[in-house]
Amino acid sequence: MTHAHLFALGITLAALAGVRAYLTVFGIGLAGLLGWVELPAALQVAQNPWVLGTAGVLTLVEFVTDKIPGVDSASDLLQTVLRVPVGAVLAAATLSPDGELGGWALAGGAGAALLTHLTKTATRAIVNGSPEPVSNWTASTGEDVAVVGTLALVFAHPWLALVLFLALMGLLFALVFWLARTVLRKLRTQPT
Repeated sequence: MTHAHLFALGITLAALAGVRAYLTVFGIGLAGLLGWVELPAALQVAQNPWVLGTAGVLTLVEFVTDKIPGVDSASDLLQTVLRVPVGAVLAAATLSPDGELGGWALAGGAGAALLTHLTKTATRAIVNGSPEPVSNWTASTGEDVAVVGTLALVFAHPWLALVLFLALMGLLFALVFWLARTVLRKLRTQPT
């Protein structure tokens, strides 16, 4: 892969970690272990059975807890301290031919993970405020599908995966902004 492809791959993996860190690590490790992709040297640790098993168990725990309104928001707040560093390491490990993590790659990965994590957290906070519980399940399942779909695409077409994922996040951000404005407008027009 060229440096440009590795850059797109690293930033996409970091962005995915901002939404689902455990699922991203599990997907990378599984793809490497099954021989679907040749992982960069610094990412090959994801193929380790302990890393793969731990990420798999944590993926299942997150899958369940993320469907419960309120619990998912609390989990998102706690996961801020995990998702951003995981994104930073994934980006830097992807761009590291010799296993040494570069500072600029760590910063870029952290920024991508933070951006997607904040978008996800804001979206879920608004969704949790909606009256019906179905919207929480729909949002959570949509996030799961987006991460798995992007992981399936990222190794074959990293630029396409990056563009599609960032476009999806942009649409999600625009939707959150529109919903917030609508709610605030309705609150202002209600008689006191």
